[in-house]
Amino acid sequence: MAGVKIKQLHKKFGDVPVLSGVDLDIRDGEFVSFLGPSGCGKTTLLRSIAGLEKINAGAVVLDEREVTNLPPAKRDIAMVFQNYALYPHMSVYKNLSFGLSLNGVPRREIEERVQNAAHILQISDLLKRRPKQLSGGQRQRVAIGRAIVRDPELFLLDEPLSNLDAGLRVTMRVELANLHKRLGVTMIYVTHDQVEAMTLSNRVVVLDKGKVAQFGTPLELFYAPENLFVAGFIGSPKMNFIKVEAKALPEKKIRVVGNSLDHAIDITMREDVADLSDGEHTLGIRPDNIELVDERDADAHGQVILVERLGTESQVHLALDNGQNFTIITRGTHPVVANERVHLKFPAQHCHIFNPDGDAIPRALDAETRSLIDRQKGSRNATGRGEE
Repeated sequence: MAGVKIKQLHKKFGDVPVLSGVDLDIRDGEFVSFLGPSGCGKTTLLRSIAGLEKINAGAVVLDEREVTNLPPAKRDIAMVFQNYALYPHMSVYKNLSFGLSLNGVPRREIEERVQNAAHILQISDLLKRRPKQLSGGQRQRVAIGRAIVRDPELFLLDEPLSNLDAGLRVTMRVELANLHKRLGVTMIYVTHDQVEAMTLSNRVVVLDKGKVAQFGTPLELFYAPENLFVAGFIGSPKMNFIKVEAKALPEKKIRVVGNSLDHAIDITMREDVADLSDGEHTLGIRPDNIELVDERDADAHGQVILVERLGTESQVHLALDNGQNFTIITRGTHPVVANERVHLKFPAQHCHIFNPDGDAIPRALDAETRSLIDRQKGSRNATGRGEE
């Protein structure tokens, strides 16, 4: 097993910067996901670690050994691609053993490694079949098995589940989580699907335009985003934002007012926040933290545009009185309907504040949430996504 350190990594395609000064320290045995929108650089970063892309500056260190200039074959890694890339004319056994045979591994050791990988992935009864005789999930297991038999220090997985249907992706997520627990090896996983990242990872790297926007546990990203990009990217539906005027108060509080708000809201910030500035800020609140209340108790008002009934919950899309689009989540049986006028309450303990530069001013978290985040930080297993 091995930890991975990335130091000031820069990568350009021609004159176009794709990665700009990426610094990461991935611990031995972690499951870390690279998450971000298309074009953010996550696959390029993975390929740079693998040695499939030549970087322009910086260093890649694997288990305290710098591998920046080593070819992929010398880095002791295994990579699983979005495309299974199985040899169609070979049996599953041959697909698993072929690379070992080329490297001169003794036949008895090959047999042991193949049988062990097949047992772990529950494909022992498929070893005589060819890829065309397998389902999508079985082919993905074979592709992962081909990586396992190499017994590498590091697993790199590039969107390995994106070709599977929704139900099979859920099944394979569980299998990947269990595989990581059994092997205990460092895994780096690229995905554009935040559910995969949040449910599989010990920590998640959120990338934005080639830079690390935040690197933390799934619950840190959800409850304590460090900037507007992470706050808006993590969570579905995404966080709502309102422009407000902020004024610093004693005892680490910020009071916000705005033309969208009927009342001022006082938000308690974290004790270690050094500077609370006045002026224009952005207030953020997640859809499931907004309450529907009577008009006299409301902080804002709006007109319902659409109600999406999803069973246990309903997503309500509305326009505030200032014309801004907003989304809230209610219980599935709430009677709200399209064209209805509604009144919204923004509980102060669930409000996020961002300064004019888009950086979060850390808010105080309740003891239960803080404890949950701390427990997740100490976990070495795959994690579960939090609900705020």
